[in-house]
Amino acid sequence: MPETFRAVMIEEVDGKPKAGFKQIGKDDLPKHDVLVEVAYSTLNYKDGLALTGGRIARKMPLVAGIDLAGTVVVSANPEFKPGDQVLVNGHGLSETQWGGYAKFAALKSEWLVRLPEAFSPQEAMAIGTAGYTAMLCVQALEDAGLNANDGGEVLVTGAAGGVGSIAVMLLAQKGYKVTASTGRPETHDYLKGLGASGFINRAELAQKSPALGKERWAAAVDSVGGQTLASVLSQVKYGGWVAACGLAGGADLPASVFPFILRNVSLLGVDSVMAPMHKRKRAWWQLAKDLPKDKLTAATQVHPLSQIFELAPKILAGQVRGRVVIDVNA
Repeated sequence: MPETFRAVMIEEVDGKPKAGFKQIGKDDLPKHDVLVEVAYSTLNYKDGLALTGGRIARKMPLVAGIDLAGTVVVSANPEFKPGDQVLVNGHGLSETQWGGYAKFAALKSEWLVRLPEAFSPQEAMAIGTAGYTAMLCVQALEDAGLNANDGGEVLVTGAAGGVGSIAVMLLAQKGYKVTASTGRPETHDYLKGLGASGFINRAELAQKSPALGKERWAAAVDSVGGQTLASVLSQVKYGGWVAACGLAGGADLPASVFPFILRNVSLLGVDSVMAPMHKRKRAWWQLAKDLPKDKLTAATQVHPLSQIFELAPKILAGQVRGRVVIDVNA
């Protein structure tokens, strides 16, 4: 192990979080029971916020990056041994725990998921928190009763983003008719390639909607929140479901109770950060089984960690398509 290595640190400066590159050593890492050599991480919307001064980090200093995949170097837990390939999503990484934007990470063994044999570390991070969250949403909808044989339309908001892209490909792979909501017409061909069969402009959903609109969607995956989620709820068919997992468009919900009490619509909250291990393992097992790798490749771009501060504002501005994998050693 080198004496020092590069990390993206978030530190408090003049009462505000500030991110930057810093050389750190093994002794700087938290005292946890597993040391992992990180190969890849990702860039998610939350990472973009953390890197540009958003109050994501609540315990500083810490290393940024909410995802990582790599190889166990040292383990005090016999369940994991040196050479095992593992991944971590959530568990407070980049918020209260040190994250994946460094060559090495000290982690609690109970956070680790064994890398499925179907995926390389790079592919696992092409999925990352976004794809894992998308699978949790799809599973929540199907556990509630959604069935591809019923033939209804499933809406995906924020479709060209990380969660949306993988939700589109998962739902299409399962046989659903998927409508993608996006404000970028130039992404239509990309989304068709992932399996979308129809489109709706995000501006239409972002407008104030009636308490009950025309019934259209059998179900929806929403990563936007705000007025968009309110509009989606007003358009879901009787007995339908919405899996909500994000707030890129706002944390408020200016909606009526009418969809819930007059149309029996269900709003399913999906959390990926602190999801219990049995849900994580189930999601990754299903991803290994169902996710089409050719579409995953089409939705993925790989960048070096050295470019992370150029990329962060772009993901916040909606200028990033699909998934961004970060090579932490480049």
